[in-house]
This record gives sequence, structure tokens and C-alpha cells, in this order.
Amino acid sequence: EVQLVESGGGSVQAGGSLRLSCTVSGFTLDDSDVGWFRQTPGKECELVSSIDSGGSTYYAASVKGRFAISQDNAKNTVYLQMNSLKPLDTAVYYCAALDLNGPGGLIRDYGGARICSRWSAEYNYWGQGTQVTVSP
Repeated sequence: EVQLVESGGGSVQAGGSLRLSCTVSGFTLDDSDVGWFRQTPGKECELVSSIDSGGSTYYAASVKGRFAISQDNAKNTVYLQMNSLKPLDTAVYYCAALDLNGPGGLIRDYGGARICSRWSAEYNYWGQGTQVTVSP
């Protein structure tokens, strides 16, 4: 059974750091694209960062220079290192993965796809989310 679990969220003060983890089981990340999304109540879900199977990365303008995405294939885990956090970074963060060896479209949703419906069909698996709260 495929599982995708986020962890590492929490509460920090502005300027602090957190590292989110997205651990996958049931398929390998070697041939996968992974994205980190976030959603704040009242706002549209935002693609924060992504990494593809070739190691190419993307960052939203709002986090560029502060966040870094990385992947450890041995641990089947993708990380999002978040530095210089701001109150505006407060959100629920969701991880999503696309298995390039599998069928396209949404296969299993643990919560994120319902929240990020605009992006849901572009990834096979979505996690349940982890809360990040940044206080002033």
C-alpha cells in the first residue's frame, strides 16, 4: 500500500527554521516528481516548491532564497528546509508525489488533494498535511 507522510511542522518565531519531511512507501522516489504545497484559510492553495526526477527544483517567488528542497532516495524522503520564516509562511503544508512509472492522475488522497483541488490531478498521491505556525 502506498503511503505518503509529512512531518516536521510546528510553531516557531519569525526568523526561525523548520524542516519538513515527506516520506513515501510503496514506490521509490527515484522516478518521481514531488511537490510541496501550502494552504492558508481563505487563500488558494500555493505550490511552494518542487523537485523532479532529474533533480531540477522550483521555488515560488515568496520563498526563493529562504526555502530549500532536497531528496534522499535511500530514505525515500523529500525535505523542505525552511529558514528565515515569516508569519506569512503560516499554513498547512502538503506533500504530493507523482510516480513517473505509474498511471497519471490522482490515485490516493490523504487530505491534500481535496484542499489543493486545482493541482490534484497532476500528482498521484497526497499527504495529510502538517501545520506550520510562525509567530511575530
